[in-house]
Amino acid sequence: MKLEGNWSYPTAVRFGAGRIRELAEACKAAGISKPLLVTDRGLAGMDITKNALDILEAAGLGRAMFSEVDPNPNDKNLEAGVKVFKDGGHDGVVAFGGGSGLDLGKLIAFMAGQTRPVWDFEDIGDWWTRADASKIAPNVAVPTTAGTGSEVGRAGVVTNSKTHVKKIIFHPKVLPSVVICDPELTVGMPKAITAGTGMDAFAHCLEAYSSAFYHPMSQGIALEGLRLVKEYLPRAYHDGADLEARAHMMSAAAMGAVAFQKGLGAIHALSHPVGALYNTHHGTTNAVVMPAVLKLNRPEIEPRIASAAAYLGISGGFDGFFDFVMNLRAELGIPDRLGDMGVGSDRIDEMVEMALVDPSGGGNPVKLTAANTKALFESCI
Repeated sequence: MKLEGNWSYPTAVRFGAGRIRELAEACKAAGISKPLLVTDRGLAGMDITKNALDILEAAGLGRAMFSEVDPNPNDKNLEAGVKVFKDGGHDGVVAFGGGSGLDLGKLIAFMAGQTRPVWDFEDIGDWWTRADASKIAPNVAVPTTAGTGSEVGRAGVVTNSKTHVKKIIFHPKVLPSVVICDPELTVGMPKAITAGTGMDAFAHCLEAYSSAFYHPMSQGIALEGLRLVKEYLPRAYHDGADLEARAHMMSAAAMGAVAFQKGLGAIHALSHPVGALYNTHHGTTNAVVMPAVLKLNRPEIEPRIASAAAYLGISGGFDGFFDFVMNLRAELGIPDRLGDMGVGSDRIDEMVEMALVDPSGGGNPVKLTAANTKALFESCI
């Protein structure tokens, strides 16, 4: 089976090895004639990024890049990116990279034409209607990791540099006009990033599947996403050049992001404060807290997880699934505790407060309280 296709769910996706060559064509399809390529510092000097810039330049679309993007992007990065966008007279963004580059690239395209502060567009109620939709620039997304699924998302996560709180900024037009999913771009990912981003995709699928909200379409996508991660993440981790595994993981990442329209949960509610305060890798943090959250949610999700285990070919119901998660973490070299990632106990109360107001927590099957959230952090650290 050839792992290639043109999809229109939830946006136009050009999926397949080598399809980065269509980048200039994708920009033109999105109505972009002078793109700003936004990526993170680590990717800025890499060959895949230089190649993308070469493709744009050869097509007469210029050669401009902004890469002052932190691992957990903040409002200062956003402000600097918007300035470069405006000063350069750009009319669209190529968001290129992992979750940080994709999120910030999308938000630069969104904010470049707005007059209100970014916090006015947080994903609360109908706050998105405050934006001037006619001033939102188009963006094309090119993921180089297989985890966040931000390439098919209508939001971006940005950290408030003063309060260190992560906020989700939402608008339907933040969704990329065209996505290029080229698994060849992920071949050079280091093992630790392959593991962390892959577990992020797994966490998205697991939390969406476990969420109590009603959304059968997301439920089905989440279940198949779990299967793809189970089958192909270990292969991608052990052999980074396994293009079949890389392709299936890229699909799983997009599926996780589509699925979590159904809701997320305590994994993300815990992970967001930790990442904001300690700058830890988001997907790896998700993987570290996952077992504790599974235990917390067990009374509410045991039958559902048993069904998932059966579909995944795992025997032993909930216990079998839990053991699988523990073994997968060990195989991928995921740290056992947050303490192993430099997270201390001194800011637990602060993290509990942040977790309880994180919008992800609303989808958790067991209601988060100050007591059970503090217990979660203590067991994870």
